[in-house]
Amino acid sequence: MKIYGIPNCNTVKKTLDWFRLHEIDFNFHDFKKLGVDQLKLEEWSEHLGWEALLNKRGTTWKMLSPEIQNSITSKDSAFKLMQEKVSVIKRPVIETGSGSVLLGFNEEQLGDLLIKLKRNIK
Repeated sequence: MKIYGIPNCNTVKKTLDWFRLHEIDFNFHDFKKLGVDQLKLEEWSEHLGWEALLNKRGTTWKMLSPEIQNSITSKDSAFKLMQEKVSVIKRPVIETGSGSVLLGFNEEQLGDLLIKLKRNIK
């Protein structure tokens, strides 16, 4: 299980706390320190779509000029921006280890994941 995000993001904190509370082992990848590569963005995009990865509700997006915002019209332009400004990636991104990818904090999805994990342990 791998969680990608920014440690001071409230949604990431909530997710990490949820994983700790439920005693689920995970590795944390800090976007700010480690960045994100093109291959990882491609992989996530296959599961979620590039549009879902782009956080247009966040401060980073809102601080971009209208020209830059309007120029993000394709996967390539979005990925370039995401690599330059990692804070524009919706977070957290959770790789479940079973081939699926979850985006954001969704307690129902995480509960389903917990059920699957418990089934695999038995």
